[in-house]
Amino acid sequence: QVQAVESGGGLVQAGGSLRLSCAVSGSDLSISAMGWYRQAPGKQRESVAVIDSGGSTHYADSVTGRFTISRDNAAIAVYLQMNSLKPEDTAVYYCRIWARLGGYYWGQGTQVTVSS
Repeated sequence: QVQAVESGGGLVQAGGSLRLSCAVSGSDLSISAMGWYRQAPGKQRESVAVIDSGGSTHYADSVTGRFTISRDNAAIAVYLQMNSLKPEDTAVYYCRIWARLGGYYWGQGTQVTVSS
């Protein structure tokens, strides 16, 4: 059974920062890429940032320069440092884990609310 558990969400004023964490557990799980997605009310879930097994990263245009994704392979965790937050960053943030042998897993989500 694979579990991905996010933490670190909350309420912050515009211009502030938050750091999201996603801890992954599961027997015999070999992970390739890890990423963060978000879903705002009434909108589709969208990719925010992805990091592959080699450490290469990709960001959505809307967060480039403000967000930084990182991973800890020993701890099997992925992080998202979010700076200069804007009200339009308000959403439920989910981590997504790709298994090396195929398939992927979602966390349960953590709410991020940015007030103006």
